[in-house]
Amino acid sequence: MTNETIIKAILKINPNAEVSVSGNDINTIEWHNETTPIPVADIQAQIPIVEQEIAQEETDKETKKASAKQKLLDLGLTEEEIKLTFGV
Repeated sequence: MTNETIIKAILKINPNAEVSVSGNDINTIEWHNETTPIPVADIQAQIPIVEQEIAQEETDKETKKASAKQKLLDLGLTEEEIKLTFGV
């Protein structure tokens, strides 16, 4: 579990929350600007959902990258030209 995952889980519960987390540790949450603390159990319940969303975002990114590469190939660019130009 990363700081990003913890914070995204918190923001799913309270989109206006202002927090910080140290060392990827859910027990180090600091609530800022009078943000009402959320119970750790509630945050932990959101973690698997957030992790799935992050994984899906990565899959979508790779799918779009492959689609763009195929479109360039369809336009007649070579694999080498694509790699040199776009690093794909």
